[in-house]
Amino acid sequence: MNYSNRVLISGITVAIVSLFILQATKNTVSFPQNPAIIAKSIPSPIFAVLGKQTVPSLQTFLVTRVIDGDTIEIEGGKKVRYIGINTPETVDPRRPVQCFGKEASAKNKDLVLGKRVGLEKDISETDKYGRLLRYVWIENILVNESLVKNGFAYSSAYPPDIKRQELFDQEQREAMQHGMGLWSACAGSTSSKVVQSMVKESGQTRTECVIKGNINSMGVKIYHLPGCGSYIKTTIDVNRGERMFCSEQEAQDAGWHKADNC
Repeated sequence: MNYSNRVLISGITVAIVSLFILQATKNTVSFPQNPAIIAKSIPSPIFAVLGKQTVPSLQTFLVTRVIDGDTIEIEGGKKVRYIGINTPETVDPRRPVQCFGKEASAKNKDLVLGKRVGLEKDISETDKYGRLLRYVWIENILVNESLVKNGFAYSSAYPPDIKRQELFDQEQREAMQHGMGLWSACAGSTSSKVVQSMVKESGQTRTECVIKGNINSMGVKIYHLPGCGSYIKTTIDVNRGERMFCSEQEAQDAGWHKADNC
């Protein structure tokens, strides 16, 4: 076979192979467009935008015990306190089980017990009890948010760990409007008695500081207790000198006065 014929046959072979490759490419299954499916199909580290949240790629830990609605224990025995929320008490020996406390604990158990969760840090590493302070993720669900959204927890700001607090406050407003969970089940006590008892502990300051110290347009310092008329819509701007307090006495000592609608 002469050189010209060899070149011709090689050219034909390349053309045929190219056609096969093109056809195979057309028949390839395309990737799904659903973001939840994409998030599961792409290996970490990634950041997938799902609904209101950006789901970070985090190391996961097995949840071995649910202590109550906002506290869990993970493998190795370390306890984790959920950031930005508070649930009615069920395990504090100094006070009775509070309204919707058992339901909140049961819901938390249903969400995370025996499952692997991602733990996201804000500013602080631990609270004064040595518990890790974390946002807790299970797949694309932010558990802290889910508990507030469905009426199992209150939004409670614990500065300086407040990067998701606006979201939690918004979810709480919607939960209240729709009478979700404790907002209807505890109608007679939720607005003030139950919530205020959560921030009073025999005169001692607690880590869960939920009293909002606001400065109005006239420069007057006013504090709002959970359950007060303006508590939910009041936001804290630390750049203006506003802050959170752990007790009424602390707020009063700092020069703040109780809101008229408390």
